[in-house]
Amino acid sequence: MQYMLLINESEDAYAGENAAQVMEETLAGHMKLIEKLAASGVEWSGNRLREAHTATTLRYSGKGEGALHDGPYAETHEELGGYYIVDVPDLDAAVEWARMIPIPGAGAIEIRPVWPEDE
Repeated sequence: MQYMLLINESEDAYAGENAAQVMEETLAGHMKLIEKLAASGVEWSGNRLREAHTATTLRYSGKGEGALHDGPYAETHEELGGYYIVDVPDLDAAVEWARMIPIPGAGAIEIRPVWPEDE
């Protein structure tokens, strides 16, 4: 079964005096995770996303045409920073992989099953 692991983190973690070091360490953590996924034979895909300020949201109010807004819609200090899609046997395995995703500072990983088109 496929699960999407959505990485929600504060972009503030990548700002400030040691921003380059934090980014380097976080990317190294992602590379280690990718190596573990490959070594375990887990099929996966994923990407990091550009900063939240580059987002455009199409918001529907239930009254017809959607309105475009600059930036993400979520009212939060955490932004969607990237994702993995892993093909694993069950939720427990997805949680195990999600625990290995590096997040500097505060954040969360949302684990959501992918809904196949044929269901």
